[in-house]
Amino acid sequence: MRGTVHDLIFWRDVKKTGLVFGTTLIMLLSLAAFSVISVASYLILALLSVTISFRVYKSVIQAVQKSEEGHPFKAYLDVDIALSSEAFHNYVNAAMVHVNKALKLVIRLFLVEDLVDSLKLAVFMWLMTYVGAVFNGITLLILAELLVFSVPIVYEKYKTQIDHYVGIARDQTKAVVAKIQAKLPGIAKKKAE
Repeated sequence: MRGTVHDLIFWRDVKKTGLVFGTTLIMLLSLAAFSVISVASYLILALLSVTISFRVYKSVIQAVQKSEEGHPFKAYLDVDIALSSEAFHNYVNAAMVHVNKALKLVIRLFLVEDLVDSLKLAVFMWLMTYVGAVFNGITLLILAELLVFSVPIVYEKYKTQIDHYVGIARDQTKAVVAKIQAKLPGIAKKKAE
């Protein structure tokens, strides 16, 4: 799974990535223009139109040629898609690990176990209020998709130059943070990990 996602965002198979990128982008743009109910209804209608048309076409061909091929989707109808209880429990257990980590992090941040981390969250949320005033959720998802499908390939091509400038920015940020921490009394400096 991880390899296929990596291959998609790095455009290893242009046709497959183009299909995924185009489909999801059209879906997000549709959601920006229409309600979720309308988009879901149109997608289901489109899928039904294709499958019904194909079934009628195959039935007409069978009638004209007088063949006994049977139902065109018979192979798919016979596939067992039932989820076993063991597989379901495995998925739930895997999800619970992530849920528990998230809950622990939320409690740690909101109950101010580390003042610096809680202040970082507060500043981030304050900045997000400005982002929220300018963009809605669907617009952010569209931008995120555009970034996911463009930034990795650009980084792969210009890795050396980007790493150089990121290093400069990281050094300057560390210097500013160190100055701020030195001037603020009562804030324990984080131990180097």
